[in-house]
Amino acid sequence: MTGNYKLITLSAMPGCTAASGGVLKITEESLNYGINQNLMKKLPFFLLAVIPAIVSQAQDFRQQIGQKAAGILPKVIEWRRYIHQHPELSNREFKTAEYIAAHLRALGLDVQTGIAKTGVTAILKGGKPGPVVALRADMDALPVLEKVDVPFKSSVTAEYLGQTVPVMHACGHDSHVAILMGTAEVLASMKKDIRGTVKFIFQPAEEGPPGDEEGGASLMVKEGVMDGVDAIFGLHISSSIEVGNIRYRPGAMMASADWFSIAIKGKPAHGSTPWKSIDPIVVGTQIMNGLQTIVSRQSDIVTAPVVITVAKFHSGVRNNIIPEEALLEGTIRTLDSDMQKDVHRRIRLTAQKIAESMGAEVKVDIDTKTLVTFNDSALTARMLPSLQKAAGADKTGIMSWVTGAEDFSYYGTKAPALFFYLGGMPKGDDPDKAPSHHTPSFFIDDSMLDVGVKAFCHLVFDYGRK
Repeated sequence: MTGNYKLITLSAMPGCTAASGGVLKITEESLNYGINQNLMKKLPFFLLAVIPAIVSQAQDFRQQIGQKAAGILPKVIEWRRYIHQHPELSNREFKTAEYIAAHLRALGLDVQTGIAKTGVTAILKGGKPGPVVALRADMDALPVLEKVDVPFKSSVTAEYLGQTVPVMHACGHDSHVAILMGTAEVLASMKKDIRGTVKFIFQPAEEGPPGDEEGGASLMVKEGVMDGVDAIFGLHISSSIEVGNIRYRPGAMMASADWFSIAIKGKPAHGSTPWKSIDPIVVGTQIMNGLQTIVSRQSDIVTAPVVITVAKFHSGVRNNIIPEEALLEGTIRTLDSDMQKDVHRRIRLTAQKIAESMGAEVKVDIDTKTLVTFNDSALTARMLPSLQKAAGADKTGIMSWVTGAEDFSYYGTKAPALFFYLGGMPKGDDPDKAPSHHTPSFFIDDSMLDVGVKAFCHLVFDYGRK
């Protein structure tokens, strides 16, 4: 609703703002407040006539979404469990993509497949003009042997980097896919009331493509899935947040992920005469210790956390031979892009100077896998009521930084983005004892996946109305 009326008539109402040119913008919050505070008598006559209808329509959409999400929950759970029982690794999600595409086509959506190798997108055009909103789910599983005894337990194996490995949805991507499939069905049934266009993005290889392959969100963006998108939303199930709850964070939320390798070349010798060697193992251990001082003594961790983990150390073939070479490999996690660049510089400098001081040569490679997952602060504040409608205000809260990473971050380079967590931990469980993601015991309670469906639907409707 627009008009050149002075804002003073609504000055007591929260949620009312004046846009450029004096245009009045009224939110559902302000309307409800005005009714509750008996301020309706202060409004111009024509507003008195139309505001009840606006409020009624908004409440009707909320009720419809709630009912439809609850009604589709059994199907969402069925889809999730089927996908869980039939997992596929990154860039190999062929059957999963077929399963998703068949459902989307049955809804009458405009479907495209083969994007970024196995990705699927679908377009739903609403009945009214408005923005383009994208919703994203990731599809891939992990090379993990499932140890959870459920009827839909995975027994799948596949080839990964030349080895036969077990495959499991150990990070909840099966839930993400099922939630977005359910969202597509609910929104398709409400098509005439949607303002604008909804783009459903089912992304492969979030866990990282194998070997030297390209894939994931960066390739989706490269192939144009974000062209014309005004805002994008995504979610992640959590095994340590109680089922039905939603958690979010404005600004930096999840860390960037860099993989590094430090190749050390020394001088071999017999184990009995170490003074004749330049021992790459000793050099490597000194570099490992030096890297930790970057975190503990050189980084301003008040600004944001920094993590440097050496996870692999390869050297030597026999217990009485000092080898010529050693290789360290690990990961870097930062929550600030400037700190990320600074940490890269310090790692190179630390490794180089320690190696030089001991007479060794060193080569440092750093490969950025994901960016910082950053929630646009204005978008987050604007859409918070949508998340609260889905879970309830008492079950929607701000979370701490996460040093885990998500390639959803790449979508945020093309449009304002909001990423949030959905609880999947059984009620009453201890978050500190909940099985971690990427482990054989990973487990989520799928009884309230409809909260995710509701959240996506409210985000679409509310973004289109504002």
